[in-house]
Amino acid sequence: MSNLEISRAERLDHYVTTKLPEFSRAHVSKLIDSGIVQVNGEVVTKSGYKIRPTDEIIIDFEMSAQPPLPEIELQVIYEDDDCIVINKPSGVLSHSKGAYNPEATVASWLQSRLRGIEGERAGIVHRLDRATSGVMICAKNEAASSWLQKQFSQRKVKKVYQAVVKGSLDPLQALIEMPIERNPKKPQTFRVGSNGKTAQTEYLVIKSDGNYSTLELKPTTGRTHQLRVHLEHLGHPIVGDSLYGGEPADRLYLHAKSLEITLPSRQRKVFESKVPDEFSKLYE
Repeated sequence: MSNLEISRAERLDHYVTTKLPEFSRAHVSKLIDSGIVQVNGEVVTKSGYKIRPTDEIIIDFEMSAQPPLPEIELQVIYEDDDCIVINKPSGVLSHSKGAYNPEATVASWLQSRLRGIEGERAGIVHRLDRATSGVMICAKNEAASSWLQKQFSQRKVKKVYQAVVKGSLDPLQALIEMPIERNPKKPQTFRVGSNGKTAQTEYLVIKSDGNYSTLELKPTTGRTHQLRVHLEHLGHPIVGDSLYGGEPADRLYLHAKSLEITLPSRQRKVFESKVPDEFSKLYE
């Protein structure tokens, strides 16, 4: 395909992303590296290559030729006709972020269980960060999705997390009430800021040796990265939290321990997930 619409030198990955909008910039870079792009008859594999208005660009790519998403196994804690509760492992995305993603997610795993709802986020009524493990509830139909989402938006869901942080907190129990806003200097992150949305987190220190502290966390709001941002602001980032200054570790030491919610059947239930063994081994 020709790129006569280019008026000045432009990065190759920027241009290819406009032609393949279903892909993230990171995935486009991988596609370029695989050799799908020719510039003036020559294969170019450098994402930062500068193209010009006179260049002829051919993108040899067919969406239909992409391999199917890999399958994953997720532990099911509870399932009925309306919803399913899982124990999400650390490292698994809840859903793709608006662009094609060649990896399995909770949403892709859920697809075969859905009835009457479609889309890349179908059935996802709340989200756990990729690095966070633990209890996550999903809907299997539209009515259940609306019922569950309404409870999250009205703050009728009770969530309990466990985290390990560096150092000792004083006091041992407190309510953190600090608004959270997007960080304009690093848009993929958030920060405490006066222009942010209300955010509240209760914490209780349940174990500490002076070097590490294990906390029970109860958020009463559900802002993105809320627990991570609040603890970083207190000077005690979660161990393994590379985004918010945490001590390097093999994972993010944040686990969704329990979830209390009213099911579409009108039963109030509490679902729990065992805290991973590595949380206690960190003290050894």
